[in-house]
Amino acid sequence: MELYVATTGNDQWSGKLPDPNAEGTDGPLASVAGARDRIRRLSKYASPEAERAAYSGPITVSIRGGRYTVTEPIEFGPEDSLPVTYTAYPGETPILDGGTRIAGWKTETINGKACWVADLPEVASGRWSFRELFVNGERRKRPRLPKEGLFVMEDVPGLSLPAGWHARQQNAFIAEEGNFGNWDNLGDVEVVALHWWIEERLPVESYNPETRLVKLSRSSYSPLADDRQKHYARYYIENVSEALTEPGEWYLDRSEGKLHYFPFPGETPDNTEVFAPRLLQLLRIQGDPDSNNLVEFVQFRGITFQHTDWRQPGEDDTDESMGCGAPAERHNRGNCGAAAQAACDVPGVIRLESARHCSFESCTIRNVGWYGIEIADGCEGIRVDGCSLHDLGAGGVKINGSDAAGPRCRRTGNNQITDNNIQSGGRVFHSAVGVLSAHSYGNLIAHNHIHDLFYTGISCGWVWGYGDNVSCNNRIEKNHIHNIGQGMLSDMGGVYLLGVQPGTIVRGNLIHDVNKLNYGGWCLYTDEGSSHIILENNVCHSSNGEIFHQHYGRENVVRNNILVFGEEALIAYSRVEPHLGLTFERNILVSDSAPMFLRDYSEGQRRIRSDLNLFWDSSGEAALDDNGEKKLSLDEWQALGQDQHSLIADPKFEDLAKWDFTLAEDSPAFALGFRAIDVSDIGPRRSDG
Repeated sequence: MELYVATTGNDQWSGKLPDPNAEGTDGPLASVAGARDRIRRLSKYASPEAERAAYSGPITVSIRGGRYTVTEPIEFGPEDSLPVTYTAYPGETPILDGGTRIAGWKTETINGKACWVADLPEVASGRWSFRELFVNGERRKRPRLPKEGLFVMEDVPGLSLPAGWHARQQNAFIAEEGNFGNWDNLGDVEVVALHWWIEERLPVESYNPETRLVKLSRSSYSPLADDRQKHYARYYIENVSEALTEPGEWYLDRSEGKLHYFPFPGETPDNTEVFAPRLLQLLRIQGDPDSNNLVEFVQFRGITFQHTDWRQPGEDDTDESMGCGAPAERHNRGNCGAAAQAACDVPGVIRLESARHCSFESCTIRNVGWYGIEIADGCEGIRVDGCSLHDLGAGGVKINGSDAAGPRCRRTGNNQITDNNIQSGGRVFHSAVGVLSAHSYGNLIAHNHIHDLFYTGISCGWVWGYGDNVSCNNRIEKNHIHNIGQGMLSDMGGVYLLGVQPGTIVRGNLIHDVNKLNYGGWCLYTDEGSSHIILENNVCHSSNGEIFHQHYGRENVVRNNILVFGEEALIAYSRVEPHLGLTFERNILVSDSAPMFLRDYSEGQRRIRSDLNLFWDSSGEAALDDNGEKKLSLDEWQALGQDQHSLIADPKFEDLAKWDFTLAEDSPAFALGFRAIDVSDIGPRRSDG
């Protein structure tokens, strides 16, 4: 059975024709929601019986090209559990759009420049407000200070430095001279502090120009210090009306209901599409996990989802004018300014709960304010395949269910995130990640291209320490992850792991260009309690920290990897514990004067078992180990019981300068049991991924 949806359609028609008939009495439906409702009615009430049986599935809903304005999130419930595929009509691109096109531009002179101005009565009356603007398919920025770089807080009352992560929260700071002002729209201004592994979005309550004290209407989640540095937090200021000076900047005057936009050269009202969002979410697939009432077999293929806004976790997000009735997960953090680590409490613009065997294939999610797709409690068998997710306020895909202490009916697992392109994320929530698998098991995260983020690429596990963990048997393989961190935050990994995860394997990934702010730029990162994880056949290079870092854990295995050029070291393992934490064998390590291992791994600690590795320093003979007091040669390192059969020798790569790690046939690595790594199939296996 096939139905059709078109921008020329009518939800009162049959939907059985791809185009309106000549009489204008029948043709396609007008909306996805209309097709959903038609299927609901016909599957229950169609007559005769043969027609009703046809609507029990499988059903294809072919959506013609064009923009479909979504005025409220499209919802699918258990009553929609039929094998139905909502798909793009061949050769056409349907767009589900949560925004409104802005028209009626006038030109005014502001700061000596021509500025576009549009009157928005709904904004003036308080019925609409937005924090995003998209112009010709690109996100535009609210005016900020400084235009480039960051300010540094001069002082934070009551906070001594250096400060730890768990020090007291703050709701005020003193700005350096000239950094702050009593701007006209002070109540709409936000301070965005960047420290540790999170950002803090802190609305301004008041400013005293005599003392330079900035009072904030929300407290910070962590102390306003620059990690453990001996200075206070770095920050920028966003949405300052007086800072509207540069092309591509915009400002919404809520009291006057006026939108201001400085166009780029060549942009005119006639050749420029400007969209402001009205929704936070576009699609919800919502069952009831507690009663095992599922949504099953609903699929989406070749559809574009675009133009949504954002709200901060803990903020009032039930405003009906924004079309959002799904509150953000707050994790009991109260009215603070930060999203949690990995922006884990930021929802998805597409959200699934208690869904099984639903899929998104060859879809596009772009120009959105939150995560792209959220696979929440009680989901299993969900596929996100061959999709493009870009220009994201948060990250790409977020997977999370109940933890080990929660109800089993709310556990989430056995999902596939494959062959996707996830890029340009963290544009609002800088700490968001490409793929977050928190409390979830049995997932396949493979062949994705993840890049241009400010924190971690893939994060797996959500238990700090050795407690019970549902995260196990996850496979993270053949992903290309690069250009993450970009010097904005600290403590990140190309692949980041947490907790006891038997059966989890990280293999065959290409990870490079991981750059932290103060500390912790790692390609592979086994954080607190990571245990029983295998990391093998990965190619990792170019970090301004170390290539592999283990905080603490048990019996992880790192083998047959190529690890090249960490600025501080190649390997670090930072917490002493009285057990074997890491087996490190048959790896190729190439340094450029940095030590191979950082800190002391002496026989008495036995935290690491290392052997059959090939070491090489492209600039000379690097130290095998550097504990801050003494650098050890290979002989001294072996005297501690490590690397008894390892070698220092040129691995004979094809072209190290061009990152070609193909090994010559006579590479000494093969004599140590190293197996060649095939990188030809890393990343998406299809052109639309």
